[in-house]
Amino acid sequence: MRAVVTGGAGFIGSTLVDRLLAEGHTVSVFDNLATGRLSNLANAEGARERFTFVEIDVRSSEIPAALASAEPEVVFHLAAQADVRVSVERPLFDAEVNVLGGLNVIEGSRLAGARKVVVASSGGTIYGDPAPEDLPVDEQHPQHPISPYGVAKKVIDDYLHAFQFLHGLNYAALALANVYGPRQDPHGEAGVVAIFAGRLLAGDGCRIFGDGEQTRDFVFVDDVVDAFVRAADQGDGVLCNIGTGVETSVNKLYRSMAAAAGSDSEPVYESARAGELARSALNPGFAGQTLGWSPRTSLADGAVATLDWFRAQVKD
Repeated sequence: MRAVVTGGAGFIGSTLVDRLLAEGHTVSVFDNLATGRLSNLANAEGARERFTFVEIDVRSSEIPAALASAEPEVVFHLAAQADVRVSVERPLFDAEVNVLGGLNVIEGSRLAGARKVVVASSGGTIYGDPAPEDLPVDEQHPQHPISPYGVAKKVIDDYLHAFQFLHGLNYAALALANVYGPRQDPHGEAGVVAIFAGRLLAGDGCRIFGDGEQTRDFVFVDDVVDAFVRAADQGDGVLCNIGTGVETSVNKLYRSMAAAAGSDSEPVYESARAGELARSALNPGFAGQTLGWSPRTSLADGAVATLDWFRAQVKD
């Protein structure tokens, strides 16, 4: 398979690139390196004859030509402005990257003759703020996002549906839960697992916003990548939740990670962030039926793997 991975130098994207190359596929990475890192692609250098890196922004008018040159069978679109807070503060910028940039990739994929586009959607935002009794939410839950980021992800899902109807471009949209694991940047818009890992290993104090009883659905990056790979050949014209269906409080997460890191320090509690969801979890049942996918990595095992990776970075 010839594949293009937008955002392929990022946390999830580079892990996907490694998996695709390991399976013998040919991969072109498109990334503007705004948040991605070339160091994340170090493993790809061993498959140089099947790997190409293109420094390009998804908003660029050169995207269609770059896609045509790569001749992809499947385009995995993971490039994004991924900070919900930035989307609130700069909604036009968010729309430029996530809506116009996403549409640019979809149209470019059509013009390049790709057979399928697999897109990273956001299960934590497209469903808005579900009622507790609706958790874990499934794909039939109404989509009423309450952030510009969530709106942008919903819009791209709608564009994909329209392009399939109008042009026959096949797609799958994967609504991701809270993804964590090795290579996640503990700075900027990082997941709480990476933030805790970085600070615990550095001996720095950790902050918890609110009372810490807010819950999230934490899914390990390798499991997420497995869903993307499966979606290349399965699940046509679908939106699938990629999560565990399990709610874990931030307090429980902290206690588990602190114990694994050998730390007895207590977190500092600060005021809750405005607009933060109280609870979140995704029902992965449809992904099991459609993609044959299910999460395999427990949070305990995934957190240890993440801590081990951060330890290795400190040693290097």
